[in-house]
Amino acid sequence: MELQISDGIVRGVRGADAPMTGLAVQARTIANFLPLLCARAGVKIVHNSDRNYIGIRFETKAAGPVVLEMPTDEQPYRLVQEFIDPDKYGRTEVELRRFPQIYKPQGIAHITAEFLRVNGFLRAS
Repeated sequence: MELQISDGIVRGVRGADAPMTGLAVQARTIANFLPLLCARAGVKIVHNSDRNYIGIRFETKAAGPVVLEMPTDEQPYRLVQEFIDPDKYGRTEVELRRFPQIYKPQGIAHITAEFLRVNGFLRAS
């Protein structure tokens, strides 16, 4: 499933309504290589025009949503934990990890899944 966020409104997007930009296709390609452990975490492709990113969102039970943001231009991939409410410092997100664009989609999927698993965001149950 894919979500589109615009002007604070979240709606599901399916089939022909889904954006076909290069970043959206890249996110779908990486999501297809994610292991079953990630699929159990409720993986969704997110097109967030309010925060200006396209990414793969993991609904983790341990720490809330974590998003793998697709890079723009020469920027690296970013793995970001999002907060529902700002924390005591006023932050709405915390960057967990960055990795360069040198990896293929299979590598990005593997690195992301292993990072989330090893750091307790995903649990095998």
